[in-house]
Amino acid sequence: MSERRRPSFGAVVTNWRTYDAPFATKLRLLLRNNWTKARTRSSCCGNNGEPGC
Repeated sequence: MSERRRPSFGAVVTNWRTYDAPFATKLRLLLRNNWTKARTRSSCCGNNGEPGC
């Protein structure tokens, strides 16, 4: 079983800046993806490239 590394802070910022969506959508995705990571105690939410992942 391979372990996933936590994304770097730089990757999180890049996802936020490059994701093409309105601010409200980005904020919603950020909260949803972080909630998924917290709920599953995982370092990845499974939505690579989205804000918060």
